[in-house]
Amino acid sequence: MDFEGAKKYTLNRLISDLSGKLHYHSVDHTLDVLDAVTRLADMENVNGHDQVLLKTGALFHDLGFIETYDGHEEASIRMAYKILPDYDYSLDDIKVVEGLIRSTEIPQNPKTHLEQIMADADLDYVGRDDLFVIGQRLQYEWQLQGIVSSLREWHEKQLQFLKTHKFFTKSAIKLREKRKQENIKELEILMCVKK
Repeated sequence: MDFEGAKKYTLNRLISDLSGKLHYHSVDHTLDVLDAVTRLADMENVNGHDQVLLKTGALFHDLGFIETYDGHEEASIRMAYKILPDYDYSLDDIKVVEGLIRSTEIPQNPKTHLEQIMADADLDYVGRDDLFVIGQRLQYEWQLQGIVSSLREWHEKQLQFLKTHKFFTKSAIKLREKRKQENIKELEILMCVKK
């Protein structure tokens, strides 16, 4: 597998072809997920070939936003099947990448250990100090997409999401769960103040 070639191709496509209206689903998000998936894979003792597949999944999971907003995962999967053979990925490898991409669909339903790592990496930020900064990008993106129409609606959706979200791997729980619960409390306080 030529991971570095696939990485260069994917990042170039994201930089050149993503809509400027995607303030959250940007190349920065993809790089953030790539960092998170690498960190979690190391913590979960996933190395070698499987870690390369995880990193590939991180690079491809939102590539479909180039083509469509709704159903971007299916577009990402289609692109993976088209592009990855050029970088010496086998059909079995691409099937694993397909599962990794599917594991990022909301609500998340990962079926394998690798998919659990991928799902946790995609939403790593919900258990970090920068949740509100990153969330602001998603809120603005959703306003542009007509998904939310007010800050209050955004806060309600975010709070509901955080309360139902769960990390799957022991490493993500150890690393991010405590801060996620603190973020929920901060959001609840914010909601009370804004009433």
